[in-house]
Amino acid sequence: MTWLDRISLFTTLDFVALGIMLIGWLLIGWRIEHPNSKKLSTSQIMAIFRRKWMIQMITREPRIFDAQILSGLRQGTAFFASTSVLALGGVLAVMGNAERLSGVANDLILMDDPTFVWEAKLGIIALFLTNAFLKFAWSNRLFGYAAVLMAAVPNDVCDPECIPCANKAAEINVLAAQSFNRGLRSIYFALTVTAWIAGSVAMLLATFFTLAVIWRREFGSRSRTILLS
Repeated sequence: MTWLDRISLFTTLDFVALGIMLIGWLLIGWRIEHPNSKKLSTSQIMAIFRRKWMIQMITREPRIFDAQILSGLRQGTAFFASTSVLALGGVLAVMGNAERLSGVANDLILMDDPTFVWEAKLGIIALFLTNAFLKFAWSNRLFGYAAVLMAAVPNDVCDPECIPCANKAAEINVLAAQSFNRGLRSIYFALTVTAWIAGSVAMLLATFFTLAVIWRREFGSRSRTILLS
């Protein structure tokens, strides 16, 4: 069977659902990271507080409190990175036994899709999980960079290196959080693709639901209102 024959196994609605999902994933990420100045996302508001944190840290002595916060952030990235790897391993294991999966799934949803269709759907889930792992791993490393920069910030506000070094630590901290959020969104959309197993209409509904949840958390949540108050 050629690649053209395999592609023909998918319907037009399958490609439409996949395209809308991918475009939605890219657009919601861009909107969160490049918001209107009058409508900041929760992530961007938190970035402002991260920068304030680094300024407040300058005169805090000792900086055990700051070290504990950063340690907690790194533990969070490590947890999600390991979770992504475990989930990826599970998906790859299922792909290795796709024939049994296709038989069970076709019986449950009354369809007759060949094994390749299920392998392709699982492959897209695996790609999202792989992207999530890479983002979490990079976030963990950036938080490590931030820790080193924080340690290099002088306690003396009169030191000419004080503010510039604190600003560098803040920006690395913000980048680490941005990478972490990208990893979370990859997990959200990996879960969205699982709805494809029930059909393209199910994935369309799951995509709109996921986008609505992310939009609310970033632009309409109560936590955002509290941060702005």
